[in-house]
Amino acid sequence: MSSRRKLLPKKKRALEALSRLKQLYPDATCSLTYETPVQLLIATILSAQCTDERVNMVTPALFDRFPDAHAMAEADLAEIEQLVKSTGFYRNKAKNIQNACRKIVTDFGGEVPQTMEELTSLPGAARKTANVVLAHAFGINAGVTVDTHVKRLSRLMGFTKHTDPKKIEQDLMKLIPQVDWENWSIRLIYHGRAVCNARKPDCDRCQLADLCASAKLTPVPNDAEPSTTSAR
Repeated sequence: MSSRRKLLPKKKRALEALSRLKQLYPDATCSLTYETPVQLLIATILSAQCTDERVNMVTPALFDRFPDAHAMAEADLAEIEQLVKSTGFYRNKAKNIQNACRKIVTDFGGEVPQTMEELTSLPGAARKTANVVLAHAFGINAGVTVDTHVKRLSRLMGFTKHTDPKKIEQDLMKLIPQVDWENWSIRLIYHGRAVCNARKPDCDRCQLADLCASAKLTPVPNDAEPSTTSAR
């Protein structure tokens, strides 16, 4: 961290970062392709340890063949496995998808439930999946979605010291207003992809650098004018 910078208090930094992220990525939304809540649920389960781009290549054929919970619940498991194979861990994902759809049919009348407790009772649906579905399918901010980007950037910026997603989520929920919980997640994901890459963070180009506890900026020569690139 540059010795020239003095960080704002944590909550003020978080709110300022949120404001800038909204300006940087005004049209940010869920990258997964879906038409119904159950399709979003399935796509999110498939996205575990897999890119959204790869999931979006797989789901058109999957949803064309099994468009709803009833169809997926009655499908041949081997066929589901074949259709989702390229997303990795396909046997476990296929089993979770089918069992989740069976529970949706038997316990929830074929409709995806709209509470955290009910969603996380579905096979393959932890809090991350439930937060995505609630926020994007139903407009309900029940928590903060903590994926790999949100985990990494929130730690780098000094908003949490934890590594456990549940503890990170609790820390972020205290800093960000509830109405913006998903705004924070989705835009931080975009920023992680565009600027704060895990292999090579571009701190000098980052418009959040002056708010980040870990930013490594190019030193300013003693005889040079102070740089304003990190205070945009």
